Amino acid sequence: MRDRRAPSKLLWAAELPRAALTVMSLIRARASLADLPRGDGRPILLLPGLFNADRSNFVLRRYLNDLGYRAEGWGLGRNTGVRVVGPEAERLFDRIRALHAETGQPVTLIGISLGGIMARLAAQRLPGMIREVITVSSPFAGSPRATNVWRAFEWFTGERIDSDAVRRRSAEAAAPLPVRSTAIWSRSDGLVNGRICRSDGDPLARDIEIRSGHLGVQLHPQTLRAIAGILGQQ
Repeated sequence: MRDRRAPSKLLWAAELPRAALTVMSLIRARASLADLPRGDGRPILLLPGLFNADRSNFVLRRYLNDLGYRAEGWGLGRNTGVRVVGPEAERLFDRIRALHAETGQPVTLIGISLGGIMARLAAQRLPGMIREVITVSSPFAGSPRATNVWRAFEWFTGERIDSDAVRRRSAEAAAPLPVRSTAIWSRSDGLVNGRICRSDGDPLARDIEIRSGHLGVQLHPQTLRAIAGILGQQ
C-alpha cells in the first residue's frame, strides 16, 4: 500500500533554501547540460504546477528548444485547476489538439506537479494525439492528503479533494496510460510524498528518482538531464 503520510515538517521547512541551492547548481551545471542528445523538432507542451504559469517553466522550455525540440508553454495562465482548464480540462485538450494539428505530430506532454496529473488525464482522453508523458514530482498515484499542499489545492481550484469529480479524475489519471510515460520523483520532496509520484506496476511506464525538493524541481540539473535523456532515447 502506498505511504499515505505527508512529508515531514523538516522537509517542508527546507523547501525554500533547497530551491535557492537548485538555482545555484543550475548555474554550475550549464556546460554539462549542453552535452546531451540533440532534439528532433518534435512538439512538446509544458504544463505548470499549481498556481504557476508558463514563466515557471521558462528555463526548461528554453533548454529543450536549445537542444532542438519545439517546446511550448500551455498558454492558459496560472494553473488553478478547473478554474482555468474547465471542469473536464477541455481548454487544455483544445490546446493539445491545436498543437497536434499544427505540427502533424503527436505531442509530448511534460507536466510539473499538478500539471503532470493533467498530462496523464489528457493521455487517457487523447491517446492518438499524445506521444508520451513525462511527469515531474506529480502526486498522481495516491491520496492528496499525502501532501502538504492539499489545502492550497482546494483554495486555488475551488474544489474539495474528496468531491466525486476530483476522485473520478484522480482515479483516471492514476490508471495505467495507453502511451509511454516516465515519472521523475524525489523521496526527499518536502511538499508531496515522493512515493505517490511513481508509476509502479505500469508496463509502459518507468520511474526515475532524483534528489530534489519540490519548489523549482523543474530547474534542477538532475531533472533537466533526466528529461533530455528520456527524449533522446526515442
